[in-house]
Amino acid sequence: MAMERITMGIVLAVAATGLLAGVLVSGLLVASRTVPNSGNVKAVGVGVYWNYACTNETASINWGSLDPNTTRSYTVYIKNNGTTPVTLSVTTSNWNPASASTYLALNWNCTNYLLGNGGIVAGVLTLTVSPNISGIASFSFDITIIGTESP
Repeated sequence: MAMERITMGIVLAVAATGLLAGVLVSGLLVASRTVPNSGNVKAVGVGVYWNYACTNETASINWGSLDPNTTRSYTVYIKNNGTTPVTLSVTTSNWNPASASTYLALNWNCTNYLLGNGGIVAGVLTLTVSPNISGIASFSFDITIIGTESP
């Protein structure tokens, strides 16, 4: 049975660079680096939405400015728009610069989740920044959410 395929992809561009100067506090030098970012969200076999009613499609995610050793999460709602159950997965690709994938990790709570036809599930996407990130002032990458037909 053919699956309905929905592909979404809009480039999210968050153009901000930042580097906070060292600040002397109580005799300690404290430095921080803000990591601006951008990315695309695509869906294959499912729809991705901002609301549970699935009326507001997720075209992009704005992670905002991120510091080293931080995480940020967003909840999206994944709907199986097809006629058969699907198993959910997520991948990332097209990291720019390529080294960004060394310092950033995307995880979510729906790996191998079986979503029935017409079903909706809240998927939490979490981006984690390594405490050792360096040399990256901004980045972009694609997120692809996939629904694979299940028997």
